[in-house]
Amino acid sequence: MTRLDVTAEPAAVESAAECDGPRTVLMEARQVPLGGLRAMDVRRSLPQRDLPLIGAWCFLDRFGPQETVMRVDPHPHIGLQTVTWPFVGEVRHRDTLDNDVLISRGQLNLMTAGNGIAHSEYSTGDGPIPLDALQLWVALPESRRHGVPAFEQHTALPTVDFAGGGTATVVLGEFAGVASPASAYTPIVGAELNLPAGEAVLLPLRPEWEHGVVGVFGDVTVAGTRVAPDQLLYLGIHRDGVLVEAETDATIFLLGGEPFEDDIVMWWNFVGRTHEEVVEAREAWEARDARFGDVPGHDTRIPAPEMPHVRLARRRRRI
Repeated sequence: MTRLDVTAEPAAVESAAECDGPRTVLMEARQVPLGGLRAMDVRRSLPQRDLPLIGAWCFLDRFGPQETVMRVDPHPHIGLQTVTWPFVGEVRHRDTLDNDVLISRGQLNLMTAGNGIAHSEYSTGDGPIPLDALQLWVALPESRRHGVPAFEQHTALPTVDFAGGGTATVVLGEFAGVASPASAYTPIVGAELNLPAGEAVLLPLRPEWEHGVVGVFGDVTVAGTRVAPDQLLYLGIHRDGVLVEAETDATIFLLGGEPFEDDIVMWWNFVGRTHEEVVEAREAWEARDARFGDVPGHDTRIPAPEMPHVRLARRRRRI
């Protein structure tokens, strides 16, 4: 998915804090425009002003629940993976590697941008349809971010069953000893957890990783803090487990991973390390450079916004 709200980004900061212990910090999603005149209802939980990453996770949008037409024309990415995880509706993905696939509930689209890729996302049909999904970005480490682009779709993902009847679907990385087949380039976890009303589960966590939980549906309490839909609870590091209690039937999404190897520069659809990298990628897109290629079936594409009149700085945590 492309971003049209570059001026609304949290400001970069000069001071930083190490992730050095457990935290219980509740953060609100913010509503951002997406799609201009055909704007969709999008709520962004990550990045936050004080928290640019959780592990390698650097971006989380939820579009929906709503009835709408999605028409996201071709746009570029570098230095990241896009993770598309739908709850309701069907979306068509096309990219410059000639992939043309539909995605629906229970399926994962994972696109690895590497040095450059472009894609489009359209809802099916000509009219509005019910849509609800998460789209997340994973920052690629130095060892992979300059590599070739790739795309994979997974239609069956492993699950973990809890004693009281809840389940976890391991979308990316590893959770409770179960690993997703999707390609990951840093130690990471992304998992959907579904709990029945009245269930209490002690989720196992890796203490050397940092974690966060995003509310999706229902009412839950995590580590003693009530988490509503679209709220992000940052849990910090050095936890070997966290208690989740469901007041109603509930769904949450668990994010986590080894604290990322570097601070990042993130602007529009690009994740890099320097201002110059971002400028170079923007100019290549505007020049229709072969670095990004063309998405078959489209004769339009989204132009890059103007660069800000300040030098882009690396994003650093303050909590």
